[in-house]
Parts: sequence; C-alpha cells; structure tokens
Amino acid sequence: MTAQKRISFQVVRDEVKRRIESRIWPQGSLLPTETQLAEEFNCARATVNRALRELADQGFVERKRKSGTRVKKEPSKHAKLEFSLTRQAVENQNSTYRYALVERKIVPSPGWLASQLNVPPTARVLHVICMHYADNRPFQLEERWINIGTVPEVEYADLNTHGPHEWLLNAAPFTEAEVAFCAVSADGRLAEFMGTTAGTSMIQLERTTWKDGEPMAFARMTHHPGYCVRTRY
Repeated sequence: MTAQKRISFQVVRDEVKRRIESRIWPQGSLLPTETQLAEEFNCARATVNRALRELADQGFVERKRKSGTRVKKEPSKHAKLEFSLTRQAVENQNSTYRYALVERKIVPSPGWLASQLNVPPTARVLHVICMHYADNRPFQLEERWINIGTVPEVEYADLNTHGPHEWLLNAAPFTEAEVAFCAVSADGRLAEFMGTTAGTSMIQLERTTWKDGEPMAFARMTHHPGYCVRTRY
C-alpha cells in the first residue's frame, strides 16, 4: 500500500477549485467521491472532506448526503471582510492607541494547536499575549501562537513596542486566512484583562493563517463589550 503524503487540505481545495474554474468540471457536474479524490491526491479522506467543505462554504460546490458533491450551477455572492490593524481601528475612532506586551514565550505546540495548524506536537511556537487599549480603556486582548518553523525570524523579533500582527504583516505577510467569529462569556481571567465582570458577553475572533501553504499562526482576539463588526457586499 502506498504511504500517504502529508498534503494540506489547501492543496486539494485549490486544485479542485482550479478544475471548476477552468471548466474541467463544469457547472452541475458530479465530482469524484471523497475516496476517489483521496486516492488521486494520495492523502487522507479527512483532508479531502475539509477541502470540499471549504469550497461549499465559498459557494463553489453543493454537498448532499448520499448524492455526492456537485459544482454549483449559480455562483454565490459573498461578503468581503477587511481587517485593519488594531492600532488603525482605535485611531479611526479618534482614540489614543496604546499597546502592552503581557507575556512572550517559546513552547512546544499544544495538542489542540498541533491539530488546528496540522503541525507535529513537537513543533516550536512563539506564544504571545498582549493588550490593546483605546484612551487607556481595554479594547482587545490578543493571544497568538506563531509557528517558528514557517516564520523562523519571529523567534528574535522585538514585540515590545508593536504587536505580533503588525510585525507579521511587515516581515512575513500571510497568503491565506481562515476566520471565525464567536460569542463568548468572559471567565475570570478574561474579565480581569478587559476590565469587566465574569459572564459579560463579548465577540471573539479566531484567525488561522498560512504562508504559501505552510501553517503560520493561530490568533484569538477578544474585543471589548459592545464591539461591532460590519461588512458590505
């Protein structure tokens, strides 16, 4: 039996998307099964499953149980989110921005993070906790894990005056990102950082980034109560 390669779901997704856009698989056509695609790409079926789920979320395919996956006949319209630097977001509301580095340390990748980024449990990551303020009021708590294997220079980066996101955009910008918004209730630790009480509802943004197909970082950013996200399409 041929050994499976360690291939990322992004590779499978991008190739399937290319075939759809080039009409190799025209609108309405039935795609090969997950098992067939896994054999073609010599990867795990779970990798194919995630690739197809993303293409379904993006509006390229539709998936039906027992009927398989088909190329959509009509394109979907998607909203486009633009994320500015926290510094810019604060200054755009005519507030004074301040940044504080709370903690910085190099650790082996925790199990949940290794699964999230698809890296070995022994992978070295830079774990950073920092606070962003608007007029000295808590605006955002940022917690970020950066894969040193993909961005080795971050190990010695100066993050005392600029946040890790700002540093990454200048030194090693990501080429792909996956974003999720969550509603969370503040626990004691989060409430202390954000100057509120436990149980307060907040918006939490989670972002996974890749650089040229390689897992780069995972960030969790929790915003102050009342924070609002808007987009236009």
